[in-house]
Amino acid sequence: MTVDPAMKGHGAALFTILVWGTTFISTKILLTDFTPIEILFFRFLLGLAALILVYPRRLRLTERKQEVTFALAGLCGVCLYYLLENIALTYTMASNVGVILSVAPFFTGILTHLFMKGEEKLKTSFFIGFAAAMAGICLISFNGSALKLNPMGDLLAVTAALVWAFYSLLTKKISSYGYPTVQTTRRTFIYGLLFMVPALLLFDFHGELSRLASPVYLFNILFLGLGASAVCFVTWNFAVKTVGAVKTSIYIYICPVITVVTSVVVLHEKITGLMILGILLTLAGLLISEGRIDIKKHSAR
Repeated sequence: MTVDPAMKGHGAALFTILVWGTTFISTKILLTDFTPIEILFFRFLLGLAALILVYPRRLRLTERKQEVTFALAGLCGVCLYYLLENIALTYTMASNVGVILSVAPFFTGILTHLFMKGEEKLKTSFFIGFAAAMAGICLISFNGSALKLNPMGDLLAVTAALVWAFYSLLTKKISSYGYPTVQTTRRTFIYGLLFMVPALLLFDFHGELSRLASPVYLFNILFLGLGASAVCFVTWNFAVKTVGAVKTSIYIYICPVITVVTSVVVLHEKITGLMILGILLTLAGLLISEGRIDIKKHSAR
């Protein structure tokens, strides 16, 4: 039985978000003895090593100008996005950052419409789904508490979401080159790590690996490096290549849902009625944006 390539793409996007939605636990554990920049550098260095072992064949580009696209993808998706996110968390509440980063699919849709005309058309359902999903994400993140704005932190989070949108477009462009996804992801990681080097000098980076002697720390850095980085960036890039940047990015909406469910199961945190309503709204927003729920049909009844 032949599986529809689009189904593979949607499956890859869903799998990626299921993993990325749980990474906060590993990051939270590692932050006990590691700085954010150390976690970021070690996870992508480990991810790069894994991709080299899996697919050691060298990527030979047919055009030199393609190198610029890979460099920009590494700068946006590996270096800037995570740095901006981590710095934003030092200024503003995690709930604010979570909500703002979920705007990335909206930015992706707008940028795709502006720079890749004819690639993926934006329908009314995309905007209705976005509104529903954001309402749900706000309910999940704030859970009845008051919204507290911090201009610096919130602006950094908005910038991070915009940077990820650019990364999605660059990934779609790279997919048109016809190279294997593992090779293109590996190339992106290399540039991301190179751009990260100046940040290592600016922030509190220490290279002692003795801390990884702890089984708990070792497991979590392996999960972030091998699972959330090596595997998930390949599956995400495959999804973008197969179903497009906009449809793939829409799955970001359910990242807060996965985070809540994981918190309840692993950390035994309580779930409230507002959170359940938020989850339902977010899932509805995803389905509407993907065109799985036909608004016109339901409104006509």
